[in-house]
Amino acid sequence: MAASSLLAASLAMADDGLENYRNRFEALPYLPPIPANNSLTEEKVELGNMLFFEPRISSSGVISCATCHNPALGWADRIPRAVGHDGQVGERNTPTVLNSGFLGSQFWDGREPDLEGQALGPIEAPVEMAMDLEMALERLVGFELYQEKFSAAYPDQEEPITDDNLAHALAAFQRTLNTPNSPFDRYLHGDLEAINQQAKDGMVAFVDNGCIACHRGPALTDSQFHAIQVPGSTDLGRYVVTEEESDKYRFRTPTLRNVAVTYPYMNNGATETLEEAVAIMGQEMLGREFDEGTISDITAFLHTLTGEMPDFDVPALP
Repeated sequence: MAASSLLAASLAMADDGLENYRNRFEALPYLPPIPANNSLTEEKVELGNMLFFEPRISSSGVISCATCHNPALGWADRIPRAVGHDGQVGERNTPTVLNSGFLGSQFWDGREPDLEGQALGPIEAPVEMAMDLEMALERLVGFELYQEKFSAAYPDQEEPITDDNLAHALAAFQRTLNTPNSPFDRYLHGDLEAINQQAKDGMVAFVDNGCIACHRGPALTDSQFHAIQVPGSTDLGRYVVTEEESDKYRFRTPTLRNVAVTYPYMNNGATETLEEAVAIMGQEMLGREFDEGTISDITAFLHTLTGEMPDFDVPALP
């Protein structure tokens, strides 16, 4: 009986009293859902890794996916708006590809439903890589190593260097770019000392103020579209895709995973700090003026969402 009492007392001391808040969140799995038509094979991931860093599938021969999704910069670019072919500046901030396999749609406006649909868009976009897709494939065919790698990834196909296989390989690689085991994940798994008291206060404020209504699930996004006109932005958002009046200024809820290292923020990249972003979201989405203490607490919580960066190889290209 004494031992049982001691164990109960120990467990009570270990409980921080926030179980009801912890239960509102989900830890990030090591892998997102894998689609039935794009199995995650080692050969496909290796090929996708090479293609992600391959600049010769751009018109200029110097821009790759990794140009804007730099592994050293949170797999984003840390500039307000992406710079692409011939120095053109795009209209939107570059989203990170980290944990992108957990998203319900791709791009700020959700114009593609999955990573396979997203993969070829930047290659062909005039303001990004500006490359004719057929020419990109011809360039890849010209390298014996790519012929070997595509054949290994798609062994049942006589001519495997196709646009569909290019997209699937890139998507497969991106599904491995996940960041589990953040301090907050460890906290959710039972290590109650993994985050400090201010971050716990921020978690409580995050829930109590309604942030969790849109930022929920393992990637802390509902992948839905919400209207917001951030300072300096005239972007019509999802309206560009649907031409529905109700979709004006609606954007997909961004993931909050690794948000501390994927600045600047908002669709136009004009918000430089997390503190500014928290204040703007309070005003625009919740109709609240957060005091400095609440902003500091929520910011501390957001810092605990930075996970372990993915293990990958910078490929030796042919």
